[in-house]
Amino acid sequence: QVQLVESGGGLVQAGGSLRLSCAASGSIFSINAMGWYRRAPGKQRDLVAQITSGGMTNYADSVKDRFTISRDNAKNTVYLQMNSLKPEDTAVYFCNLRTEGHFSGITYYPRRDYWGQGTQVTVSS
Repeated sequence: QVQLVESGGGLVQAGGSLRLSCAASGSIFSINAMGWYRRAPGKQRDLVAQITSGGMTNYADSVKDRFTISRDNAKNTVYLQMNSLKPEDTAVYFCNLRTEGHFSGITYYPRRDYWGQGTQVTVSS
């Protein structure tokens, strides 16, 4: 079983920065990608940034050139550096880990998404 623990959220003024961290632990095989999603009040959860196992990144248009996603494979951790924060960035941010299907012995484990509990980011004017 995989566990994801987020940290780094908080309250920051517009224009400020925060760095989110997500540490993964447990039995992890065949990682497809790790990323960050966010859910603003009254809205659906949307992709913020993602980094694939091959190192490719993609970002929501609203955060492109302001946020940077990175990873530390040795620490099983993914980061989201958020600069030039805006009030519209206020949301609960969720860490996501996606695995590809794989065989372990004679047992097949299908692709699966794992989620952290979320960390609140609040940006004030």
